[in-house]
Amino acid sequence: MYLDSTTIMLLAGAAVTLLASGFLHWTYNKYKFKPNNNGYTGCEVAEMILRAECADYVGVSMTSGELTDHYDPRTKSVCLSQSVYNMHSIAAVAVAAHECGHAIQHKEQYAPLLFRSALVPYANLGSKLGIPIILLGWYFGLDFNLPSGGVFSVSQLGIMIFSIAILFQIITLPVEIDASNRALVILAKENILDGSELKGARRMLTAAALTYVAAAASAVLQLLRIILLNGGRRSRR
Repeated sequence: MYLDSTTIMLLAGAAVTLLASGFLHWTYNKYKFKPNNNGYTGCEVAEMILRAECADYVGVSMTSGELTDHYDPRTKSVCLSQSVYNMHSIAAVAVAAHECGHAIQHKEQYAPLLFRSALVPYANLGSKLGIPIILLGWYFGLDFNLPSGGVFSVSQLGIMIFSIAILFQIITLPVEIDASNRALVILAKENILDGSELKGARRMLTAAALTYVAAAASAVLQLLRIILLNGGRRSRR
């Protein structure tokens, strides 16, 4: 993208994202090696929660990488990274419970989750095609007069397409926060973690939530910058 006075918006978004990511990794590493008193692994916790919530039809599997944990609604499977699946740490329990929170959302047909799932293919297209269409519109000046007297702007079309990806980032926030809240309630209700351990799990899940807040804020700033740049280009014509 172009460097101008609005570049500060990009830099601010990148800084917030890096800070949030750094805080998550710091918090995760802090609780990664602190064992929970019951000695449960992430896999055991996931299976316990799914049974307790009458969602034991959901599978629990191991996936590669670190902090790659997720719930796959297509296969109805909680996928845990190796360190979460096998370890007895507070961090592993918190992450496993969070992903089970998504499974419970799916079971209960939680509206924001369903909306986000429906947006996935459109958000993927928006993130891949939005910026190229905007740049093509800017570079070639692809604006066309309509018979009605209006103007069809290819760059504005690109902004609309890109906005779908931003909407996906925004709707992700309530989905992730709700999953963390569900996780903390279940961990306490099932006596999986005690009081001090729950505080650690809360810090862990709060740090994870901040990464989604930062990503959404960064995406919105990028969209606002593009809108400002587009308006400036059109006013100079």
